[in-house]
Amino acid sequence: MQVRYDVLMDNDLIKDLVDVAKDSALLNGVLMRTKETPNSSEVVTYAPFTLFPSPVPEATFHQALAVQTHYNRLVDKISQDSSFLEEALASTIKVDDFTGRLFNIYRHVLQEGKTQSIVLGLNRSDYMLDQNEDGSASLKQIEINTIAASFGGLASHTPNVHRHILKVAGRLEDSKRILDNNPSAGLAKGLSKAWDLYGSERAVVLYLVEELQRNIFDHRYVENELWKRNIPVIRRQFEDVAKTGFLDQDKRLFVDGREVAIVYFRNGYMPQNYTEQNWEARLMMERSMAVKCPDISTHLAGTKKVQQELARPGVLERFFPGEPDVVDKIRATFAGLYTLDMGPEGDKTVAMALAKPDKFVLKPQREGGGNNLYGAEICQVLEGVKQSTERMAYILMDKVQPRPVHNYLLRLGTPLKLSTCLSELGVFGAYVRHGQDMVLNECAGHLLRTKSDEHSDGGVAAGVAVLDNPLLV
Repeated sequence: MQVRYDVLMDNDLIKDLVDVAKDSALLNGVLMRTKETPNSSEVVTYAPFTLFPSPVPEATFHQALAVQTHYNRLVDKISQDSSFLEEALASTIKVDDFTGRLFNIYRHVLQEGKTQSIVLGLNRSDYMLDQNEDGSASLKQIEINTIAASFGGLASHTPNVHRHILKVAGRLEDSKRILDNNPSAGLAKGLSKAWDLYGSERAVVLYLVEELQRNIFDHRYVENELWKRNIPVIRRQFEDVAKTGFLDQDKRLFVDGREVAIVYFRNGYMPQNYTEQNWEARLMMERSMAVKCPDISTHLAGTKKVQQELARPGVLERFFPGEPDVVDKIRATFAGLYTLDMGPEGDKTVAMALAKPDKFVLKPQREGGGNNLYGAEICQVLEGVKQSTERMAYILMDKVQPRPVHNYLLRLGTPLKLSTCLSELGVFGAYVRHGQDMVLNECAGHLLRTKSDEHSDGGVAAGVAVLDNPLLV
């Protein structure tokens, strides 16, 4: 599976290719704002990316795409099962304040009664390829992101960059092995379908965004797909919703005087995103007639604790009765997942992790990259909380061992060097349910991210991973 471009090329060619690559990224709109001016497009740079595409086994790649519509259904079924969410998160919400606050909103909405029967999900399921003893690789899910799943916009424009680099490098046949990929259109299709069902031409799609917006171009690609369909989009922060937002007597949401058809959360997945005012704004949006992407129950369906509970025997069968083939396809992607709840089972997990910390990953209930703990850090944390209910804020997962590849990671201001790299494959899903009818359920494209093996954790936005493309082998 190893494709070593670097050994086939001299240093001068590599340096020429780097210049070509950076220009190609800019020409193709693979862009980010700079750290110095994150809210201005006066100065922009290329989004970090690999010089060459990374090899991915074709069969495993297609397995990841094929299982996505089943994962879409699973997330949606979990979001509708209040008793499962209550049971799964009972221990976590006692010790994890952030998940507890989200769950309080969920309970409020449940007691009041849901106002909107349209459900929109735009998610991304992330995988790594675990190296088997016989040299083959098996697909293992790292997590599923049900809120603010990013880089669908930029991933739509990276294939042309790598095709061009390979052509300039004299690798024409390899350039033909990079697939077309357009998550922008796939994600916009979901938003568009939900907007149509909402049924008001004047109502807007509200992008709920962060204060610092370096990654705005990733958003804009999906946004522009909506404008092409004459669907109006506005971008606001939590503070704007808190100041100008209100519900009318029919619970329609208005922000800055505009009726909101869809709230698309590109923010709101980390504790630091919330002040008390922002929590109130989140509750108001959840109570409204606006379609939420995700709604609060779908947000909770993406927690690490739910991921761990799904790996228990018999749980997937609860959601797919009479569909053993679907259960098998989903379960085949699970890595080992273990509870840290109080009691004998959790005690066993603690002992197992402390005995062989390098075989596991300790995961808190957080999104956005850079939160997981490895090796000595696992011992440090678990030694401190092993007798305490605080350990229930985490889950333990087998550490996936992918086969490393060699590549050059291109990032502004970073010296060029050949790195030993690990890749993570993300698959986008889009679904819309109206009442009990699933009216859209699609795989919306893919994303490959690659990082140096010096780093244990972290995504592109966290400044560790870079954008990549699969070269199917």
